[in-house]
Amino acid sequence: MPTDAAKARIFARIRHALGRQSEPSSDQVQAASAYLERHPVGPLPPVDVAQRLQRFEQQSAKLSASTERLSDRSQIPQAVARYLASQHLEPKAIAWPAFADLDWASAGLVVEHRPPVRDEPAPDLVGITGCFAAIAETGTLAMVSGPQTPAAMTLLPETHIAVVPASRLVSHMEAVFDLLRAELGQPPRALNFISGPSRTADIEQTLVLGAHGPYRVHLLLLEND
Repeated sequence: MPTDAAKARIFARIRHALGRQSEPSSDQVQAASAYLERHPVGPLPPVDVAQRLQRFEQQSAKLSASTERLSDRSQIPQAVARYLASQHLEPKAIAWPAFADLDWASAGLVVEHRPPVRDEPAPDLVGITGCFAAIAETGTLAMVSGPQTPAAMTLLPETHIAVVPASRLVSHMEAVFDLLRAELGQPPRALNFISGPSRTADIEQTLVLGAHGPYRVHLLLLEND
């Protein structure tokens, strides 16, 4: 069953259990929207707008994610090549279609623009993505899934390289939800928050990276986008 149809049936059962009509009326939708618009935001720790980028770098480092600042989008291929070489990784990756216009070949890279596969004998080991937003307070990426932004790109490859435009950097997580309402109008199929490499300490309280996803996260910060 398609995901949208399954979701509609779940919501219909919830409404039926609550004794409500099958679909919300326009008045109910407007009332919900008005509540979200006027709902006050709780106390937030200060994050100087001028220092968002520096704060994001600092918080990312605490999460074992590395960063590099770039002044121009055209520098992305060379930056990716440098990082892969520093980690002794093959110069190949998969990337979001949004980066298909970049000159990967001149950087000595083989980059395909498609969703990842994890099957042997040739799993995709490096994934390159953008982000919906980035949160300076916590060093977190906000990722929205969609046909051109598959969530698997951030979960299956062992190495995740994310391009973070300065224009998508916000101070706090609350601002991400404001962007979602303003730009998408409705919740996406999936919204993932990524804070550094995947990790767990379930076994003997020993921290292990890459337990449920990438064990390397490298962030390319575009100062001018």
